[in-house]
Amino acid sequence: MNDKKMYFCTMLKNKFFILIGFVCLMAFASCNKHAQILKSTDNEYKYNAAMAYYEQKDYNRALQLFDVLQAAYRGKPQGEEIAYYTAECYYKMKDYSIASHYYKRYAVNYPFAKNVEPALFRSACCYYLESPSIELDQEDSYTAIKEFQNFIDLYPHSSFVDSANVLIDTLKYKIAEKDFNVCMLYYKMEEYQAAITSFESFLKKNPTTVHREEIIHYMVLTYAHYAEKSVFEKQRERYELALEKYNTLTYMYPDSKYIANLEPMVEKIKVELTNIKTK
Repeated sequence: MNDKKMYFCTMLKNKFFILIGFVCLMAFASCNKHAQILKSTDNEYKYNAAMAYYEQKDYNRALQLFDVLQAAYRGKPQGEEIAYYTAECYYKMKDYSIASHYYKRYAVNYPFAKNVEPALFRSACCYYLESPSIELDQEDSYTAIKEFQNFIDLYPHSSFVDSANVLIDTLKYKIAEKDFNVCMLYYKMEEYQAAITSFESFLKKNPTTVHREEIIHYMVLTYAHYAEKSVFEKQRERYELALEKYNTLTYMYPDSKYIANLEPMVEKIKVELTNIKTK
């Protein structure tokens, strides 16, 4: 390496270390300033600093100040703001379970405040955002639906109602997809009695499901396989139920892609029923 390259590399290193030192110094100064704010006895100064932190999206520091100011401003206009922005901080930090708790507490403590309506909508949104993927337990999804419905009942003319209904539909779809997957799991595990019960229950619970055609198709197969594995006395009834579901499919969906796939099974069922009747 020649002298010019060595000089250039040295300069870069020096600038890098200077930059790191400057960043550390600024961080230290910021921490020191925040510590001084926390120690201050001037509550108005703390309040203004907390709101400034919030506007700068420094939610951790804003929360620290909101926390120490709650008692000082309880029952005052600033107390209402502190209660609301505490919940907002947790929401924006994606700590949704705590945020929901603070939104509800805000609504209880300040029932006539201007932000109660958005706070209760946000509280329901917290459960929506906590709703897990389809394969997991959907308790938060059910809770979110209940919270959104409570909000709609309380504020039927709110500008948030349309959004609440869309989110409810999204949650219901997710729950239905999980239930459908459970039905299919029973079928794949050859737990035919459980599959039949699950399919029937699913259709009753979800009358407008996009899976209706598919489910009726699987019910034909389920009853047929169930009959094959049944004792002789039960076979006729279950084969006939398979044919009944096939007829339902052809009546409701005459152009169904599943009809051609089921025809060999249907012919086999008819042969089995003929054999049963001659015995």
